[in-house]
Amino acid sequence: MRVEWFAFRLVTTASVAAILTACGQKPPPPKPQPPEVGVFSVQPTSVPVTSELPGRTSAFLVAQVRSRVDGIVLRREFTEGAEVKAGQRLYKIDPAPYIAALNNAKATLSKAQANLVTQSAQIARYKILVAGNAVSKQEYDNAVATQGQAAADVESGKALLQTAAINLGYTDVTSPVAGRTGLSQVTPGAYVQASQATLLTTVQQLDPVYVDMAQSSVDGLKLRRQIQEGRLQTGGANAAKVKLVLEDGRAYAETGKLQFSDVSVDPGTGSVTVRAIFPNKDRVLLPGMFVHATIDEGTNDKALIVPQIGVTHDQKGQAIALVVGADNKVVRKVLVTSGTYGSNWVVESGLTPGERVIVNGVDKAKPGTTVKPVPALLPAPAVSSPAANGPNNASGAQGAASAPDASGSK
Repeated sequence: MRVEWFAFRLVTTASVAAILTACGQKPPPPKPQPPEVGVFSVQPTSVPVTSELPGRTSAFLVAQVRSRVDGIVLRREFTEGAEVKAGQRLYKIDPAPYIAALNNAKATLSKAQANLVTQSAQIARYKILVAGNAVSKQEYDNAVATQGQAAADVESGKALLQTAAINLGYTDVTSPVAGRTGLSQVTPGAYVQASQATLLTTVQQLDPVYVDMAQSSVDGLKLRRQIQEGRLQTGGANAAKVKLVLEDGRAYAETGKLQFSDVSVDPGTGSVTVRAIFPNKDRVLLPGMFVHATIDEGTNDKALIVPQIGVTHDQKGQAIALVVGADNKVVRKVLVTSGTYGSNWVVESGLTPGERVIVNGVDKAKPGTTVKPVPALLPAPAVSSPAANGPNNASGAQGAASAPDASGSK
């Protein structure tokens, strides 16, 4: 019975088509279906906020070792580029003239002390004689003055002796700090002068080491405001963490801490200096190296992220996204982004939570047209860390978020 009914419908349909054809009428064309697009539902996400800045390393302590006395360098007592301790002797300057000066100062002091003894004894006698009018009052006063001059000569002699001893000590040129020595600027036999402060060598302490970063004044203002508001700290265990990427592209193993932000803006570049401090026990970081630093500024718990494949840029450089509205019509949105997070853009404005951004089939969607939203197919999460794309980057190790369904739930 069912076979007969199907045959009857087939014959009836064919008959109707034949009748319409005979009458010169064509059957109505099938209604076109809206294009299918893959959408991503925007939802608030916790994203780490970082700033990536260029910087250069500098030594924690730098001491220029200079001559403080005149003389001939007898010998150098260190190896260039080696570690030295504070107080370790680096050079020996000929001490002979200063030994003679020290001995002369000792003799001068002894002479002054002997004269003081004589004058003191004379004052003791004059006290008795002046009481019996054996000497005049004037003679007594003169003796007292002479004794005072002798006492002053003794103090002067002590000062000269101390100066001679100091100068003799300066013939042993020692390191003022512990650190690594640089090139020796003089050789044995060279004549050095205190008046010209002859540079002998430089000692630099390399553990820890500073990293000075250049930040625009606008971003520097934001950073200082975060420090003042307590969202960032520059000291103690809770100091903002800083990471480095070296010149060869490798990440530096140690994590540094934010120290401070400078209080003055460079009028030539419009930037401020931000300083961080890093441990450097293996001496990987050397003064003057160029590095890229990443400052951890905290976490944005309400960040909106959009896969990068769903965002384009117009001729003005504005970020553009196509959004599927409630009526399944395409709407063009202008976005403001602050950086990247994995394979996603972090959107500051232009989108609201729950909106569906077209990430697949963008070429088939035009503003104002009706589309059929389906869950987006996103690429696998990237393993490598994202690159910086602005002064205030939100970066991390995650890749694209999971695709939502067409209704907007994740």
